[in-house]
Amino acid sequence: MKLKNKTTFLIAAIIGMGLSMGLMSFNGDQVLWCNRPFKTTPIPLLQRICFGSCAHQKKQEYLLADIAKLKPDLMVYLGDNIYADTKNMRVMREKYGMLSCKKEFRMLLEATHIIATWDDHDYGMDDAGMEYPMKKESKEMFLEFWNEPKNSDRYKHEGVYTSYYYGDSAHKVQIILLDLRYFRTAMLGKEDHYLPNSDPNAAMMDSAEWAWLHAELLKPARIRIIGSSTEFATQQNGWETWGNFPLQQQKMFDMIKQTKAAGVLFISGDVHYAELSMQKQPGLYPIYDMTSSGLTQVELKARPNQYRIDKTINTRNFGMLDIDWNQPDPTILIRAFDYQAKERIIHSVKLSELQF
Repeated sequence: MKLKNKTTFLIAAIIGMGLSMGLMSFNGDQVLWCNRPFKTTPIPLLQRICFGSCAHQKKQEYLLADIAKLKPDLMVYLGDNIYADTKNMRVMREKYGMLSCKKEFRMLLEATHIIATWDDHDYGMDDAGMEYPMKKESKEMFLEFWNEPKNSDRYKHEGVYTSYYYGDSAHKVQIILLDLRYFRTAMLGKEDHYLPNSDPNAAMMDSAEWAWLHAELLKPARIRIIGSSTEFATQQNGWETWGNFPLQQQKMFDMIKQTKAAGVLFISGDVHYAELSMQKQPGLYPIYDMTSSGLTQVELKARPNQYRIDKTINTRNFGMLDIDWNQPDPTILIRAFDYQAKERIIHSVKLSELQF
Protein backbone atom coordinates (compact mmCIF):
# COMPACT_ATOMS: atom_id res chain seq x y z
CA MET A 1 0.00 0.00 0.00
CA LYS A 2 1.43 3.36 -0.98
CA LEU A 3 1.38 5.97 1.79
CA LYS A 4 1.36 9.66 0.95
CA ASN A 5 4.50 11.63 1.91
CA LYS A 6 6.18 8.55 3.32
CA THR A 7 9.71 7.57 2.46
CA THR A 8 11.92 4.90 3.97
CA PHE A 9 15.65 5.22 4.47
CA LEU A 10 18.14 2.43 4.99
CA ILE A 11 20.30 3.21 7.99
CA ALA A 12 23.65 1.45 7.70
CA ALA A 13 26.66 1.92 9.94
CA ILE A 14 29.79 0.21 8.65
CA ILE A 15 32.61 0.09 11.20
CA GLY A 16 35.71 -1.72 9.91
CA MET A 17 34.50 -5.17 8.86
CA GLY A 18 31.33 -4.92 10.95
CA LEU A 19 27.90 -4.10 9.62
CA SER A 20 24.91 -2.89 11.56
CA MET A 21 21.75 -2.00 9.67
CA GLY A 22 18.04 -1.58 9.93
CA LEU A 23 15.13 0.43 8.60
CA MET A 24 14.11 3.77 10.07
CA SER A 25 11.08 5.46 8.58
CA PHE A 26 10.07 9.08 8.12
CA ASN A 27 6.43 10.09 7.79
CA GLY A 28 6.47 13.77 6.98
CA ASP A 29 8.26 15.38 9.94
CA GLN A 30 7.86 12.32 12.16
CA VAL A 31 10.73 9.89 12.69
CA LEU A 32 9.44 6.34 13.13
CA TRP A 33 11.77 4.08 15.12
CA CYS A 34 12.29 0.39 14.55
CA ASN A 35 10.06 -1.76 16.73
CA ARG A 36 11.56 -2.40 20.19
CA PRO A 37 10.11 -5.56 21.79
CA PHE A 38 11.25 -4.97 25.38
CA LYS A 39 10.71 -7.94 27.69
CA THR A 40 8.11 -7.28 30.39
CA THR A 41 7.71 -10.72 31.97
CA PRO A 42 8.66 -10.99 35.67
CA ILE A 43 12.18 -12.03 36.69
CA PRO A 44 11.53 -14.45 39.58
CA LEU A 45 15.18 -14.72 40.68
CA LEU A 46 17.83 -12.15 39.74
CA GLN A 47 21.25 -13.80 39.45
CA ARG A 48 23.16 -12.20 36.56
CA ILE A 49 23.17 -8.48 35.76
CA CYS A 50 25.15 -6.93 32.93
CA PHE A 51 25.66 -3.19 32.60
CA GLY A 52 27.39 -0.62 30.45
CA SER A 53 27.36 2.96 29.20
CA CYS A 54 28.71 5.34 26.58
CA ALA A 55 27.55 3.87 23.26
CA HIS A 56 27.71 6.04 20.15
CA GLN A 57 24.88 5.36 17.74
CA LYS A 58 27.18 5.65 14.70
CA LYS A 59 29.56 2.94 15.91
CA GLN A 60 29.09 -0.81 15.87
CA GLU A 61 28.16 -2.10 19.34
CA TYR A 62 29.47 -5.64 18.99
CA LEU A 63 29.77 -6.07 22.77
CA LEU A 64 25.97 -6.20 22.94
CA ALA A 65 26.12 -9.52 21.10
CA ASP A 66 28.69 -10.78 23.63
CA ILE A 67 26.43 -9.67 26.48
CA ALA A 68 23.49 -11.48 24.90
CA LYS A 69 25.54 -14.70 24.73
CA LEU A 70 26.16 -14.53 28.49
CA LYS A 71 22.38 -14.73 29.03
CA PRO A 72 22.00 -12.15 31.81
CA ASP A 73 18.69 -11.82 33.58
CA LEU A 74 18.95 -8.05 33.18
CA MET A 75 20.91 -5.41 31.29
CA VAL A 76 21.29 -1.94 32.84
CA TYR A 77 22.15 1.02 30.62
CA LEU A 78 23.88 3.67 32.75
CA GLY A 79 23.72 6.64 30.42
CA ASP A 80 25.21 8.10 27.24
CA ASN A 81 23.13 5.40 25.58
CA ILE A 82 23.23 7.61 22.50
CA TYR A 83 25.25 10.75 21.79
CA ALA A 84 22.48 13.22 21.08
CA ASP A 85 24.28 16.47 21.99
CA THR A 86 21.58 18.71 20.61
CA LYS A 87 18.69 21.02 21.46
CA ASN A 88 16.89 19.83 18.33
CA MET A 89 14.45 17.08 19.28
CA ARG A 90 14.17 15.82 15.70
CA VAL A 91 17.93 15.28 15.64
CA MET A 92 17.71 13.47 18.97
CA ARG A 93 14.87 11.30 17.67
CA GLU A 94 16.89 10.34 14.59
CA LYS A 95 19.82 9.28 16.80
CA TYR A 96 17.54 7.14 18.95
CA GLY A 97 16.25 5.72 15.68
CA MET A 98 19.73 4.63 14.69
CA LEU A 99 20.08 2.71 17.96
CA SER A 100 16.62 1.17 17.58
CA CYS A 101 17.57 -0.35 14.23
CA LYS A 102 20.96 -1.79 15.18
CA LYS A 103 21.09 -5.56 14.86
CA GLU A 104 23.24 -5.84 18.02
CA PHE A 105 20.70 -3.90 20.04
CA ARG A 106 17.91 -6.02 18.66
CA MET A 107 19.81 -9.17 19.63
CA LEU A 108 20.03 -7.83 23.17
CA LEU A 109 16.32 -7.02 23.23
CA GLU A 110 15.58 -10.62 22.33
CA ALA A 111 18.01 -12.00 24.92
CA THR A 112 17.21 -10.16 28.14
CA HIS A 113 15.29 -7.52 30.09
CA ILE A 114 16.62 -3.97 29.77
CA ILE A 115 16.33 -0.93 32.05
CA ALA A 116 18.05 2.46 31.69
CA THR A 117 18.93 5.83 33.09
CA TRP A 118 20.64 8.68 31.25
CA ASP A 119 23.82 10.75 31.41
CA ASP A 120 24.81 13.99 29.74
CA HIS A 121 24.96 12.99 26.07
CA ASP A 122 21.54 11.33 25.92
CA TYR A 123 20.18 13.97 28.28
CA GLY A 124 21.13 16.43 25.57
CA MET A 125 24.45 18.20 26.04
CA ASP A 126 28.02 17.39 27.10
CA ASP A 127 28.47 17.76 30.90
CA ALA A 128 25.10 19.51 31.19
CA GLY A 129 22.99 19.71 34.31
CA MET A 130 19.89 21.65 35.28
CA GLU A 131 20.77 24.42 32.81
CA TYR A 132 19.97 22.31 29.72
CA PRO A 133 16.89 24.07 28.23
CA MET A 134 15.25 21.05 26.56
CA LYS A 135 15.25 18.66 29.51
CA LYS A 136 11.47 18.21 29.63
CA GLU A 137 11.29 17.32 25.95
CA SER A 138 14.35 15.10 26.24
CA LYS A 139 12.82 13.27 29.19
CA GLU A 140 9.65 12.50 27.21
CA MET A 141 11.72 11.04 24.39
CA PHE A 142 13.88 9.00 26.77
CA LEU A 143 10.82 7.43 28.40
CA GLU A 144 9.23 6.75 25.04
CA PHE A 145 12.33 5.05 23.66
CA TRP A 146 12.87 2.81 26.69
CA ASN A 147 9.20 1.82 26.64
CA GLU A 148 8.34 3.22 30.06
CA PRO A 149 4.78 2.21 31.05
CA LYS A 150 2.40 5.17 30.86
CA ASN A 151 1.34 4.68 34.49
CA SER A 152 4.95 4.85 35.70
CA ASP A 153 5.94 7.32 38.42
CA ARG A 154 8.64 8.52 36.04
CA TYR A 155 5.91 10.41 34.18
CA LYS A 156 4.62 11.92 37.43
CA HIS A 157 7.78 13.62 38.72
CA GLU A 158 10.60 15.66 37.23
CA GLY A 159 13.68 13.69 36.23
CA VAL A 160 13.99 10.02 35.28
CA TYR A 161 14.99 8.41 38.60
CA THR A 162 13.25 5.15 39.46
CA SER A 163 13.63 1.79 41.21
CA TYR A 164 12.94 -1.88 40.48
CA TYR A 165 12.51 -4.94 42.70
CA TYR A 166 13.23 -8.54 41.78
CA GLY A 167 12.81 -11.81 43.68
CA ASP A 168 10.99 -12.91 46.82
CA SER A 169 11.82 -11.63 50.31
CA ALA A 170 14.71 -14.09 50.73
CA HIS A 171 16.25 -13.06 47.39
CA LYS A 172 15.08 -9.45 47.07
CA VAL A 173 17.27 -7.27 44.85
CA GLN A 174 16.52 -3.56 44.65
CA ILE A 175 17.90 -1.60 41.71
CA ILE A 176 17.87 2.18 42.12
CA LEU A 177 18.54 4.29 39.02
CA LEU A 178 19.44 7.88 39.85
CA ASP A 179 18.99 11.00 37.73
CA LEU A 180 22.20 13.03 38.03
CA ARG A 181 21.45 15.54 35.26
CA TYR A 182 18.00 17.07 35.60
CA PHE A 183 18.72 18.88 38.88
CA ARG A 184 22.51 19.02 38.98
CA THR A 185 24.20 22.37 39.59
CA ALA A 186 26.44 23.59 36.75
CA MET A 187 30.09 22.58 37.05
CA LEU A 188 32.79 24.91 38.40
CA GLY A 189 35.87 25.42 36.27
CA LYS A 190 36.67 24.32 32.75
CA GLU A 191 36.10 20.93 31.16
CA ASP A 192 38.71 18.37 32.28
CA HIS A 193 39.69 20.77 35.05
CA TYR A 194 36.50 20.94 37.11
CA LEU A 195 36.79 22.17 40.68
CA PRO A 196 35.15 20.94 43.89
CA ASN A 197 31.97 22.86 44.75
CA SER A 198 31.41 23.04 48.50
CA ASP A 199 28.47 25.45 48.33
CA PRO A 200 25.71 23.96 50.55
CA ASN A 201 23.21 24.80 47.79
CA ALA A 202 25.15 22.96 45.08
CA ALA A 203 23.30 19.78 44.16
CA MET A 204 23.63 16.48 42.33
CA MET A 205 19.93 15.80 42.97
CA ASP A 206 17.09 18.02 44.17
CA SER A 207 15.33 17.67 47.52
CA ALA A 208 12.51 15.57 46.01
CA GLU A 209 14.92 13.00 44.57
CA TRP A 210 16.85 12.85 47.85
CA ALA A 211 13.61 12.31 49.78
CA TRP A 212 12.58 9.59 47.34
CA LEU A 213 15.98 7.90 47.72
CA HIS A 214 15.71 8.02 51.53
CA ALA A 215 12.34 6.27 51.33
CA GLU A 216 13.73 3.67 48.91
CA LEU A 217 16.63 2.82 51.21
CA LEU A 218 14.17 2.12 54.03
CA LYS A 219 12.35 -0.51 51.95
CA PRO A 220 13.30 -4.16 52.54
CA ALA A 221 15.90 -5.68 50.22
CA ARG A 222 18.88 -7.99 50.65
CA ILE A 223 20.97 -6.43 47.87
CA ARG A 224 20.71 -2.82 46.69
CA ILE A 225 22.38 -1.84 43.42
CA ILE A 226 22.52 1.91 42.86
CA GLY A 227 22.97 2.92 39.23
CA SER A 228 24.85 6.22 39.11
CA SER A 229 25.65 7.60 35.66
CA THR A 230 28.56 9.50 37.25
CA GLU A 231 31.28 7.72 39.22
CA PHE A 232 30.50 7.74 42.93
CA ALA A 233 33.37 6.25 44.97
CA THR A 234 36.29 7.92 43.19
CA GLN A 235 38.35 10.92 44.19
CA GLN A 236 37.84 14.39 42.75
CA ASN A 237 40.04 14.44 39.66
CA GLY A 238 38.99 17.26 37.33
CA TRP A 239 36.41 15.19 35.46
CA GLU A 240 32.76 14.75 36.34
CA THR A 241 32.40 12.74 39.54
CA TRP A 242 30.45 12.90 42.80
CA GLY A 243 33.73 14.20 44.27
CA ASN A 244 33.06 17.55 42.57
CA PHE A 245 30.19 17.94 45.05
CA PRO A 246 31.79 16.69 48.29
CA LEU A 247 28.84 17.65 50.49
CA GLN A 248 26.47 15.72 48.24
CA GLN A 249 28.81 12.73 48.17
CA GLN A 250 28.99 12.76 51.96
CA LYS A 251 25.21 13.10 52.12
CA MET A 252 24.95 9.81 50.21
CA PHE A 253 27.30 8.03 52.60
CA ASP A 254 25.41 9.48 55.57
CA MET A 255 22.02 8.49 54.15
CA ILE A 256 23.11 4.88 53.77
CA LYS A 257 24.24 4.95 57.40
CA GLN A 258 21.13 6.73 58.71
CA THR A 259 18.75 4.34 56.99
CA LYS A 260 20.93 1.32 57.86
CA ALA A 261 20.48 0.17 54.29
CA ALA A 262 22.49 -3.03 54.02
CA GLY A 263 23.78 -4.59 50.80
CA VAL A 264 24.48 -1.38 48.85
CA LEU A 265 26.89 -1.30 45.94
CA PHE A 266 27.17 1.16 43.06
CA ILE A 267 27.51 0.67 39.32
CA SER A 268 28.50 3.67 37.20
CA GLY A 269 29.67 4.85 33.78
CA ASP A 270 30.73 8.06 31.99
CA VAL A 271 34.55 7.99 31.90
CA HIS A 272 35.27 5.70 28.89
CA TYR A 273 37.24 3.13 30.87
CA ALA A 274 36.41 0.51 33.50
CA GLU A 275 37.58 0.47 37.10
CA LEU A 276 36.51 -0.83 40.49
CA SER A 277 36.61 1.63 43.39
CA MET A 278 35.98 1.17 47.09
CA GLN A 279 35.65 3.68 49.91
CA LYS A 280 35.43 3.07 53.64
CA GLN A 281 33.71 5.51 55.97
CA PRO A 282 33.45 5.41 59.76
CA GLY A 283 30.40 3.44 60.83
CA LEU A 284 29.75 2.12 57.31
CA TYR A 285 30.66 -1.09 55.52
CA PRO A 286 32.85 -0.81 52.36
CA ILE A 287 31.10 0.91 49.47
CA TYR A 288 32.07 -0.53 46.08
CA ASP A 289 31.58 1.24 42.75
CA MET A 290 32.07 -0.79 39.56
CA THR A 291 32.47 1.60 36.64
CA SER A 292 31.87 0.28 33.12
CA SER A 293 32.38 2.69 30.22
CA GLY A 294 32.15 2.51 27.32
CA LEU A 295 30.41 0.13 25.03
CA THR A 296 31.95 2.07 22.11
CA GLN A 297 33.90 4.98 23.63
CA VAL A 298 37.49 4.58 24.88
CA GLU A 299 39.79 6.77 26.98
CA LEU A 300 43.39 5.53 26.93
CA LYS A 301 44.54 7.30 30.09
CA ALA A 302 42.60 6.92 33.33
CA ARG A 303 42.34 9.74 35.84
CA PRO A 304 43.92 9.51 39.31
CA ASN A 305 41.85 7.52 41.79
CA GLN A 306 43.25 6.60 45.20
CA TYR A 307 40.24 4.34 45.82
CA ARG A 308 40.84 2.14 42.77
CA ILE A 309 41.10 -1.62 43.22
CA ASP A 310 43.09 -3.47 40.54
CA LYS A 311 43.88 -1.90 37.17
CA THR A 312 41.69 -0.16 34.66
CA ILE A 313 40.35 -1.47 31.35
CA ASN A 314 41.15 1.11 28.67
CA THR A 315 39.26 -0.56 25.84
CA ARG A 316 35.59 -1.05 25.10
CA ASN A 317 34.11 -2.88 28.05
CA PHE A 318 31.03 -3.99 29.98
CA GLY A 319 30.38 -4.98 33.57
CA MET A 320 28.63 -7.92 35.18
CA LEU A 321 27.38 -8.91 38.64
CA ASP A 322 26.71 -12.55 39.46
CA ILE A 323 24.79 -13.31 42.64
CA ASP A 324 25.22 -16.80 44.06
CA TRP A 325 22.11 -17.37 46.17
CA ASN A 326 23.02 -21.02 46.80
CA GLN A 327 25.55 -20.14 49.49
CA PRO A 328 24.46 -19.63 53.12
CA ASP A 329 26.24 -16.28 52.81
CA PRO A 330 25.40 -15.18 49.24
CA THR A 331 28.31 -14.03 47.11
CA ILE A 332 28.36 -11.12 44.65
CA LEU A 333 30.95 -11.59 41.94
CA ILE A 334 31.88 -8.21 40.43
CA ARG A 335 33.47 -8.41 37.00
CA ALA A 336 34.36 -6.32 33.97
CA PHE A 337 35.22 -7.54 30.48
CA ASP A 338 37.32 -5.97 27.73
CA TYR A 339 36.73 -5.46 24.00
CA GLN A 340 37.20 -9.18 23.35
CA ALA A 341 34.74 -10.08 26.14
CA LYS A 342 37.67 -11.32 28.23
CA GLU A 343 37.45 -11.01 32.00
CA ARG A 344 39.88 -8.33 33.18
CA ILE A 345 38.55 -7.21 36.58
CA ILE A 346 37.18 -9.66 39.14
CA HIS A 347 36.32 -9.14 42.79
CA SER A 348 34.16 -11.29 45.06
CA VAL A 349 32.15 -9.83 47.95
CA LYS A 350 30.20 -11.77 50.56
CA LEU A 351 26.83 -10.27 51.38
CA SER A 352 27.84 -10.39 55.05
CA GLU A 353 30.58 -7.83 54.22
CA LEU A 354 27.90 -5.29 53.21
CA GLN A 355 26.15 -5.21 56.58
CA PHE A 356 26.17 -2.94 59.62
